[in-house]
Amino acid sequence: MNNIILNNQICDHKSSLEMFAQRFTQNYDDAADLVQDTIIKAIRYSYLYKEGTNLKGWLYTIMKNTFINSYRRNSVRQNVIETHEDLNSFHMLKGASGNLGENQMVSEDLDKALNQLSPEYYIPFIKFFEGFKYHEIAEELNIPLGTVKTRIHVARQLLKSSLKMYSEQYGIKN
Repeated sequence: MNNIILNNQICDHKSSLEMFAQRFTQNYDDAADLVQDTIIKAIRYSYLYKEGTNLKGWLYTIMKNTFINSYRRNSVRQNVIETHEDLNSFHMLKGASGNLGENQMVSEDLDKALNQLSPEYYIPFIKFFEGFKYHEIAEELNIPLGTVKTRIHVARQLLKSSLKMYSEQYGIKN
């Protein structure tokens, strides 16, 4: 099927997606964001759509998965914030670094190490770091689950090797 035709068909379902999104989010603005994310993902991954299958069902599945993944990421973020709200300023000062230049240097080294990873390792690693599950990464990148696990493992090893100068400083054992 021609991509332009499929993209138009995807956009034709916008009003039904809006109603479906409203049921998920119970909020107009969040529903609009969810519809936009769904349409963008559908267009981005239109090559995965099999002609002759239920387009509306495919779009609803994308929306449902997008909503669930967003909910998971937000609930993890909420838990981290709620868990650490009771920290007083003494605990925060004790854990804070007094040398901003050192923090800048560590940050630059980390960025440099990440940028040295080839895209085949960088993309799965970053997605995993952002909170995606292995099977979600495999599905999105259209690669086998074992390949995702291997690439994330290799990325960790490469980063560990690139950043080993910090292992002793921060008490990390190899």
